Formats: sequence, structure tokens, C-alpha cells
Amino acid sequence: MSKTSAPPVRILVLAKYVPDAQFPRHFDAQHRLERTESILSELDEYAVEVALQLSEEHGGDKESPVTVLTLGGEAASAAVKKALQMGATDGVHVLDDAVAGSDALATSRVLESAVRRLEPDLVITGMASTDAETGVIPSMLAARLGWPQLTLAASVQLSEDATTISAQRDEDGVSLSMTSQLPAVVSVTDQVGEPRYPNFKSILAARKKPVQTLSLADLGLSPDLVGPTGSAVTVLQAGDVPARPAGRVIVDDGEAGLALVDFLADRKLL
Repeated sequence: MSKTSAPPVRILVLAKYVPDAQFPRHFDAQHRLERTESILSELDEYAVEVALQLSEEHGGDKESPVTVLTLGGEAASAAVKKALQMGATDGVHVLDDAVAGSDALATSRVLESAVRRLEPDLVITGMASTDAETGVIPSMLAARLGWPQLTLAASVQLSEDATTISAQRDEDGVSLSMTSQLPAVVSVTDQVGEPRYPNFKSILAARKKPVQTLSLADLGLSPDLVGPTGSAVTVLQAGDVPARPAGRVIVDDGEAGLALVDFLADRKLL
């Protein structure tokens, strides 16, 4: 079967807006990470790349569109924007103040509702976010949907008839082959291939691509099911990492060797 005659498949990629690792991270008064310097999670870029490759193999965005879904405040739209510049077809932004402070459990509840509304054939995620790094969202989402999950995939292939997804997971010298019928949830690692870099043409094209905004009401969710009230985890205290105290400098004045021995002995390192 040729690529042009391959059946279409609707692909949804989850994208998270996370603090840029190049900058120091800080917590606000509610013990939440400040996101003043934030970007699309680098691990989610791999998910976008895989989705685009699968789409290209099944007719491109007109036949097999790639929708990018994000959850967060107004600034989180930047995550969708980056994915659109990479080549995604359209975006969806779940924007509701009540969602702030949601843990992974509450977040998966929102994502489930969004997936059911959008009705994709395949959901692709990164292996974890680069802020919380829990790595549990793909499994939580699959469990809520009742869909099969193929996690930590180093490579992904879609069957020619677009009914089956296959993936390979590499673990400590062992490779595990996984196959599932669609619909399914797949998480990919940073071994699937380098994400493409948006060129000038794709950046301009992204400006015309639609981005739909959804509220909790649109998803049929009560505010009580998200945010702090809908979360199983409560953060009691959070703060910046304390500054490292200055170390001791031993100057060789003829007694440096003895001073070093004493230093190590005091710390029971000898």
C-alpha cells in the first residue's frame, strides 16, 4: 500500500509548558513552579516529531492531522505555538483558572475529558515532563480511557491499514517489542529521533493554524474535580535550594599535606 493511499489516522500529541532548564527555578506563594521563563517541554518535542512522521506516512496533515493539546494558563499557548511551527496541524488549549494546582491525578482527569471530546485514534506523549518528571501521565490517561498503552518507546510504527501501532522499548541490553490495536496511548523517549527545527516558512504558516480554547465547562468537568480540591497530593512546603556554603581552601605553606589529612579524617573519609 502506498503512502498516498494509506488510511487516515487522527493523532493527538500532549504538550506541556515547562520552566526552561537554562534558568533557575523558583516557587510562588502557592508552592507552584513559576513559569516566567518557560518553553515546550523538550521531551514533548520528540512526541511531536513522531506524530509528524506518522502523519506524513499516512497522507500528511490533510488526511492524518496532528493536533497538539496543552493544559495551563494563558502563557501555555507558547507550547502549542512551538508544535505548530514544527508542523502540527492545529492546537487545543485547555484554559481554566480552576485547573491551577492540579496534581498528576487531577491533570489526567482533565486530559481524559479532552481526549474523549477530540476523539483521536492515537495519543502520543513524551516519556515525562521536564519539571515534575513523574512520568505517570501516559499510564494514568490510558487507564482512564481504557486504552492499551505502549510506554517508553524508542521507535514507533503504524501499520499500513492504520489499525495497529507497534513500538520497541530498549532496556538494559534487552529490547521489548510491543503491538496494540488502535486507539492507544504511546509515550516515546528521546531515542526516537531528533525533533525537526522549525524553518522560516513553517513559522509563518503556524500563524494561520487554528487553536481551539476549551474550558472545564466545555469538557463537562466540575471545578471540584481539579485543582487542589481534586488532587490527591498536597504540597505543604517548597522553596529554593539553599546556597552551597563556601568550601575550605588549603594553601600549600609546607603543611598542606597534613592539613589535607586532617580535613579528610574529620569527615571520616580515611
